[in-house]
Amino acid sequence: MTGFASLVAGFGAAVDLPGGARRRYVNMDHAASTPPFLSVLEHIAGLAPSYGNVHRGRGWSSQVSTRAYEEAREDVRRFVGAGARQLVVFTRNTTESINHIAARLPVRAGDVIISTVTEHHSNDLPWRRIAPVVRAGIDASGRVDEHQLLDLLTAHRGRIAALAVSAASNVTGAVNPVHQWAAWAHSCGAPIVVDAAQLAPHRPLDVRDPDDAGHLDYVVFSAHKMYAPFGVGVLVAPRRVLEQGAPWQAGGGTVDIVDEQDVAWTSSPERDEAGTPCVLGAVALAEAMHQMRRLGYDAMRAHEDRLAGQLRRTLADIEGVRLYGPRDGDRLGVVAFNVAGVPHGLAAAVLADEFGIGTRSGCFCAHQYVKALLGIGPEESRALARRIAAGDRRDVPGMVRASLGLCSVPEDVERLADGVRAIAEGRFAAGYELDPASGEYRFPTTAPVS
Repeated sequence: MTGFASLVAGFGAAVDLPGGARRRYVNMDHAASTPPFLSVLEHIAGLAPSYGNVHRGRGWSSQVSTRAYEEAREDVRRFVGAGARQLVVFTRNTTESINHIAARLPVRAGDVIISTVTEHHSNDLPWRRIAPVVRAGIDASGRVDEHQLLDLLTAHRGRIAALAVSAASNVTGAVNPVHQWAAWAHSCGAPIVVDAAQLAPHRPLDVRDPDDAGHLDYVVFSAHKMYAPFGVGVLVAPRRVLEQGAPWQAGGGTVDIVDEQDVAWTSSPERDEAGTPCVLGAVALAEAMHQMRRLGYDAMRAHEDRLAGQLRRTLADIEGVRLYGPRDGDRLGVVAFNVAGVPHGLAAAVLADEFGIGTRSGCFCAHQYVKALLGIGPEESRALARRIAAGDRRDVPGMVRASLGLCSVPEDVERLADGVRAIAEGRFAAGYELDPASGEYRFPTTAPVS
């Protein structure tokens, strides 16, 4: 049975492997991006003939597109449970959304950002530009050390610009209790910024009313992880913040009037949507949300949990395979692992080239978390940085990540297990070629073609 898979574009596609075989492609890289729902493709194809630029245009295409674009904004608002005191801004992706917040967030001298070592770089690097970042570490299970997080919030009470955290890890799939953390932050006088890019395709989002102690002040996520990969991100933020001051990006659509010296910025959210927006991308995201509602998060989660349990059990039973991250609690279908004696890049290459399985290897834009899970200390980290700066990426640390989606089926897990078992037993082509500059392995040119 294909189940949900029949609703997603590309399921069942066959690919030619370097060794000459042809196999059905197995997508185990959903944590990076998801393919589109078929309903999304149909929906934007239906709108495309009437596409036009939004706002201020009096022509038919502009009116149709403006209406569709603003309806998409309202769909997103309902999807996350935002009210009148919260605004929805469309961006290019989660990274841009967080940079928007970092540029618009009120920050005073002496303020700090509280965060964790588990964050994606998109929820780390922008904050370094505006204030010192103080991070909670991880506990023995690989989850955020909540005792340390609460201690940091308490110690910096009254001078915290924001608590910036992920709703779920893109490395291990660990789901975080962000509403509880929000209540802690608010009790210390700080807003919370939640990177929900990894969680949104798997769990319902609820920013809650601003009067609720556990409400989420800022929430960001991306359409490309929600079966609508057409270049749209979402920023949900307090109206009172976005309606103050100049926008992060200035340009067309952000003003009411301009003269030689002065600018009158327009109202939000248009103030923070400089230039021509990705109208079809916003509409695609709204349709993906409608499809998720039709399917139901409970049914989607049950599907994922069954496959994730099968995946973790199967990999754990293979000798020489080590899984990373928590073994229990709420987790998404994201599994990070290594095979003893086999570099992560080589393992991922074998899975792709000989088994037709798409995974991802490396540090997944979460270097601090991956290094913590691997036990890499500061001295080894500095040595690695020196070698990489010199153009040598042969020893870049990392893991292999397999991540499930709605188009995953039990046969995919079985094939991945077969591939990992073969790698652990050394049953793969000899002579894979390592490129020192990229750290990537290439299928051996001397391997026989089957």
